[in-house]
Amino acid sequence: MRVIYVIALLIIYLELIFKFMVIKSVNLADLGFTLLFTVQIILFFNLICNLFKEKVSKIILITSTVILTIYFMVQTVFYNLFSVPFSFMTLGLAENALDFTSIIKDAILQNLLVLILLALPLIFVICIHKKIIFERYNAKQCCAWIAGIIVTLLVLFGVINLDKNGVYSSYNLFFNVNAQEKNIEKFGLINSTAMDIVRTIGGFEEKAIIETNSSTSLFPNHIEIEKPAEPQVVLPTYNELDLNLDALIEQTTDSGLKNVYKYINSVQPTNQNDYTGYFKDKNLIFILAEGFNSIAVDENLTPTLYKLTNSGFVFNNFYSPVFLSTTGGEFQATTGLIPTQSILNMWKKNKPDIKYALGNSFSKAGYTANAYHDWTYTYYSRQDTMKTLGFDSYMGIGNGLEKLMDSKWLPSDVDMMDVTTDFYTSENKFVTFYITVSGHAPYNFSGGNSTAIKYKDYVKDLPYSTPVKAYLASQMELDRALETLINKLDEQGILDDTVIALVGDHYPYTLSIDEVNEVSSYTRDSIVEVNRSNFILWNSDMEEPIEVNKVGSQIDVLPTLLNLFGIEYDSRLLIGQDILSDNPGIAIFSNRSWVSDYGTYFAKSKEFVPNGNGEVDENYVSDMNKSVANKFTMSQSFLKYDIYERLVK
Repeated sequence: MRVIYVIALLIIYLELIFKFMVIKSVNLADLGFTLLFTVQIILFFNLICNLFKEKVSKIILITSTVILTIYFMVQTVFYNLFSVPFSFMTLGLAENALDFTSIIKDAILQNLLVLILLALPLIFVICIHKKIIFERYNAKQCCAWIAGIIVTLLVLFGVINLDKNGVYSSYNLFFNVNAQEKNIEKFGLINSTAMDIVRTIGGFEEKAIIETNSSTSLFPNHIEIEKPAEPQVVLPTYNELDLNLDALIEQTTDSGLKNVYKYINSVQPTNQNDYTGYFKDKNLIFILAEGFNSIAVDENLTPTLYKLTNSGFVFNNFYSPVFLSTTGGEFQATTGLIPTQSILNMWKKNKPDIKYALGNSFSKAGYTANAYHDWTYTYYSRQDTMKTLGFDSYMGIGNGLEKLMDSKWLPSDVDMMDVTTDFYTSENKFVTFYITVSGHAPYNFSGGNSTAIKYKDYVKDLPYSTPVKAYLASQMELDRALETLINKLDEQGILDDTVIALVGDHYPYTLSIDEVNEVSSYTRDSIVEVNRSNFILWNSDMEEPIEVNKVGSQIDVLPTLLNLFGIEYDSRLLIGQDILSDNPGIAIFSNRSWVSDYGTYFAKSKEFVPNGNGEVDENYVSDMNKSVANKFTMSQSFLKYDIYERLVK
């Protein structure tokens, strides 16, 4: 068998297995693009494998096959864990995310069939390597193959330039948009990796589509929010500052910065409403809860979570989308921006000024800002990123907290709450940020999860699989930690003056979708609904629950809090929005699927499923896709161009 046929079978097979079984992209048009764009890779590898003597060429072929096989396997495990493909833009963050070997082991076992299938080409090449025919090209043949590669590339660029229709057309993905999963769907994993490496080394300027947000005003908001009997304060109409953007657009010569100003100028700001200042001058305790999801809320197992979820503000359509594990959830909830891997890398390395971040906003309003984490304080570079969020006082395991509590894996969230509350409750006004860890995977009773073992007797008779029981047991520690916190606030007489906000960093992604559905109240899909969760926003002084049916997600948490606490901000400078405003709701996911008040869009199948809340215009989906693409782009551009430093004085 000639080597070109072996290479063609190898590459096409690996790409198809990854596309159908890992990314699960079923769009036939994208499949055609993927096959087309593998041609130049096949031609290139064929040329390399025919340049040398047969022995050297075989070594090159087998070595390349080993490298490709391992890379496809690594991407499979990474995608299974974090719902995003691995990017070279965030090697440091990926290292942290993969520290837990037991989780990796579980992911390998869950994907064992796919990994075996990916290994078959390597086994095939090793078995037939003696029968593979290498031709060893002369100079004339090499020139002919090089010419063929060049012609192929020219044809591909012609195809790219013909395919300009749509936000995620091959043209936009190649020149304007950095959406790695979309790149894989369109160009295949090998080509998208080459693009990722080039963009990591040389940088990449995403471009916004400014004629967007028509979807914001095209359709009335059918979701009604219950209003309090008496408005708390009377304020101007919009959450916006006088930025004189028209002048900035006129004066700016940098095309990228000008584009950002144009985008901000096109955004509809959120209205100040009857809930503006609702919690003014109260304290805030904000909890990012490891692995918390609505499936953990149970009246008997987790009574405090149940109480807080069903009182205070009750958000019935809230999502916690996965963006690279805990650090993605943390960034979303505390900055109101979308955390792609490149953005998280920028946050970690460049330490940008994020003036509206949780700690910064409240500090500016006279609050004392403290943060606590009951695991290694340097994890995800938090010794640096906490400062960008506005928490100069930050304590974790390794810089003080280990002296106050047992720091062995898994540490206790109850202990963290118990030993830290006295540090801040004497302050006049405080905002405290907790990152919990007791709910972390793996979910088992075999020794990898001491928290689950601690509560095993409470769940042993439940009609669920072992991982689900262990997950529910691990979340009981969070429940007891909340109980401890509330009791200590009550003892000190400041419970009524303190608001508790809680969101999960992500759903328990080491559970399979079948395991999630064992305990879910309805059947969830593995792309969108698996991310549905709760946003707890509770104050003991609230007499009746306030139900909110509008769609919201992690990026909406910060602007919702800023509005409720009456803190001045410009809503156009956050990608998320106040869920209590009149602006239509939307939740955005890492693969660029989305849920709006009118239905769900699945990016892979390009299917919009209406939910019956109202009719939508024929351009609704395309307008929303433009808006979503812009939100991704601007999340990065706001940091890249120091927008907060430039505009927020």
